[in-house]
Amino acid sequence: MVIWLIGMSGAGKTTLGRQVYEFWKSQACNTVFVDGDEIRQIFKQDQTPEAYSLERRAANADQIAQLCAWLDRQQINVVCCTLSIFEETRRWNRLQYSKYFEVYIHVPLEILTKRDRKNLYQPALRGELKNVVGVDIPFVPPRSSDLVIDNSSEGLDVATCARRILRNAGVYC
Repeated sequence: MVIWLIGMSGAGKTTLGRQVYEFWKSQACNTVFVDGDEIRQIFKQDQTPEAYSLERRAANADQIAQLCAWLDRQQINVVCCTLSIFEETRRWNRLQYSKYFEVYIHVPLEILTKRDRKNLYQPALRGELKNVVGVDIPFVPPRSSDLVIDNSSEGLDVATCARRILRNAGVYC
């Protein structure tokens, strides 16, 4: 099974995904955590500004989806955290994975801009940084997510949200 967490940079995908992974792994040792930023780093796809172009993002999205499919075919559970800006990738996931559960972590751009934990949005809005999803690359929220988590306010109870994701996905923790 693949649990796929989607959201813009700074939405909390990785924090929430790691908690989902920890809970699930405690019950099923055949569980792995896949983070889009880490995959970029591993394959050195984060070295140049062009690495974040729409074309390179599409290639990276395809690689992550294929990696998760490979793991799924081996009956390894996957918690994957990624921007997932391509609807066609999400459609492909639903057709390819043994079981797919999509979670959208919603945070409005105005709030992400105020938080700006990765220092992406302010420089992009000033025109100093290109290829930022939500600024000069559109982010279209998924229309068919299985679950939506609103992380707009401070103080999200990560453990409670992680348990909610697992319960809704049919994994009882």
